[in-house]
Amino acid sequence: MRTTPDEAVVAYVLKGFPRTSETFITNEIHLLETLGLKLSIFSIKKLEGQKQHAVVDAIKAPVTYLPQASDLTGHSFARWFIENLPNFAASHGRLLARKPLRYLAALAECLKMSVKYRDGLLDWPRTVFIKEFLQAGFIANSVLDEPSIRHLHAHFCHGATTIALFASRMSGLPFSFTAHAKDIYLRELNPGDLLQIKMRRAKFAVTCTGANQTHLDGRNPSDTRVHRIYHGLDTDLFVPEPRQAPAPDAVPTILSVGRLVEKKGFDYLVQACALLRDRGVRFQCRIVGGHDKHAEKTKALITKLKLEDCISLPGAVTQEELRAVYQEGTLFALPCLVVDNGDRDGIPNVLVEAMAMEMPVISTDISGIPELIEHEVNGLMVQEKDAAAMADAIQRLLSDPCLRQCLGQAARETVCREFNSRHTTVALKNLFVACLEGRAVEEEAHVCCSAENA
Repeated sequence: MRTTPDEAVVAYVLKGFPRTSETFITNEIHLLETLGLKLSIFSIKKLEGQKQHAVVDAIKAPVTYLPQASDLTGHSFARWFIENLPNFAASHGRLLARKPLRYLAALAECLKMSVKYRDGLLDWPRTVFIKEFLQAGFIANSVLDEPSIRHLHAHFCHGATTIALFASRMSGLPFSFTAHAKDIYLRELNPGDLLQIKMRRAKFAVTCTGANQTHLDGRNPSDTRVHRIYHGLDTDLFVPEPRQAPAPDAVPTILSVGRLVEKKGFDYLVQACALLRDRGVRFQCRIVGGHDKHAEKTKALITKLKLEDCISLPGAVTQEELRAVYQEGTLFALPCLVVDNGDRDGIPNVLVEAMAMEMPVISTDISGIPELIEHEVNGLMVQEKDAAAMADAIQRLLSDPCLRQCLGQAARETVCREFNSRHTTVALKNLFVACLEGRAVEEEAHVCCSAENA
């Protein structure tokens, strides 16, 4: 029996859930549920040892973890296939019996991709597509078992969206995706014309900045609309407490938040701190976030510049703990950059959070950041990879409390006006509802724009 639009479920396809660094996804899911949308979650990986934000406990959507597939790296494909196929064989057997033509068409496309998108004519096929096909078959069989699921939506337009594309072809359900950062700009994540195929097949695509939208529109061969919908922030959750005047001998805190990856530019913040120390400026710097493979380079730079007494790396915290961290900071600095391979941030969510907490912020003029920060109005911007300019901006704010207050107040006003998640999430919900009701998604374009600007 076919479900009505009000009963229909959108299934999210995620690489991992819940992921500490992806609060924008968990917040989005929770807000969509509060708006009345029914959701289900398929998580490709089961994450262990992650700190969990409180909002995760408020999410009602059932979570289905896919059978865990081992890493392809370091193994012969034949051995990997023999070891992992039993985890997916039952789902694929049932799917072949239920939808033989769709299944075989998807299998043929998978094999074609593995050859078409290999690195060179003499290289082995790109076996990651076979892994993603196996995972997609599990999802496709599961959604056919649950007729209330009527739409698939993936976050990040590389692996998760490839799986959604295959699952869509096997199950007959439409799919859409949200594109973010490196998944858009790193060509090896969507080799050849794969991204164009995804945009052509999707019912709609969403991205989180105008800069990303322009980039995707330039590569879009179809009529599929790319919608710019900012992640947004719960401005009722991130509310600053009145700041007390610091004691005359208090040491100001330079705060930064994010995973210790190259595109955050933390190495340039460390270099800026060395310049400030050499100028005789008193400060403490805290870089709060999970440690990635680039973390060792950052730690080594701190040691080399003898900044161990000035800079701390306390690790990842929950969203609830982070609010208190923002409250303790004097200013917020995030020197984002474009990595040599093209990777970059869109609009870092931590910048939006800091601004909502009335912190004066400093960042760089790359990607979507100028859509959030207007220089000398609600924050300061410097060029990327310029430690001296970052040091100058920090010193300016540390020496001018009135400027810090004015920029902080304007920052919160900007977030409340343009990045309130209760408005941006309505725009996303409208797109899902249009799909579930069988209406053209383009009809919702004006609704999305109105919701974003409300």
